[in-house]
Amino acid sequence: MKPNDQTKRFCIFIALLLVAAGFAYGVDVRGRISRTDTRGTLRSEDEGGAVVWLTPLSGETALTRNSPPSGRRVTLFQKNKRFDPHVLVVEVGSVVDFPNQDPFFHNVFSLFEGKRFDLGLYEAGETRSVRFDRPGICYIFCNIHSQMSAVVIVVNTPYFAKTNKSGEFEILAAAPGRYQLNVWAERCSPTTLKTLSRELTIGDATAVLGTISVPQCREAVTLHQNKYGKSYDPEVFSQPGYIQP
Repeated sequence: MKPNDQTKRFCIFIALLLVAAGFAYGVDVRGRISRTDTRGTLRSEDEGGAVVWLTPLSGETALTRNSPPSGRRVTLFQKNKRFDPHVLVVEVGSVVDFPNQDPFFHNVFSLFEGKRFDLGLYEAGETRSVRFDRPGICYIFCNIHSQMSAVVIVVNTPYFAKTNKSGEFEILAAAPGRYQLNVWAERCSPTTLKTLSRELTIGDATAVLGTISVPQCREAVTLHQNKYGKSYDPEVFSQPGYIQP
């Protein structure tokens, strides 16, 4: 028995739905970051915390995910004189909350390209927030505690991932098309990171990028100054109730 026209149309409709669904889910992009020292020797410690993101090339790729709504919120905690997490990736337009969970004051600030801001002095239990409205790398410090540091990487794409302890990363559901591959890793100079950037074409199947070797250099690690561009003074607390742990 030959299928009638109605059955044919129904089959075509189902096939189109399946194709559309496959495109909507996109392509998973996997790889690994391997860090080496100045001699090219593989490091053996934790490989986590590097960031990889794919920026669609203009006119080439249609995003399958919507951009984050204005005011999407992410949290960067201050606790035990540390920022947690140390590395955070957000899309342009996101708001990062900085809650103070320590029993003393903090003063979060940044003078870098991702966002220049100074949240001022605020006490335990208080939260202040920053909207990151342009792409860039934002190094964040506390004006009171010189040992506190964090990095907020602001990207203009929904396709990004942070490596796990083994250096592996997975970017889910990227639309097929042409991208600029970008890599960031701590203790790696901007010049070196620029050389790692390259064009990448993603097809309609899982993309395996293999291992990306990231050389690190000691020159990329420098002591930072306070928000006034001066060396840090010894820690001083303005109220007797706020004690240093």
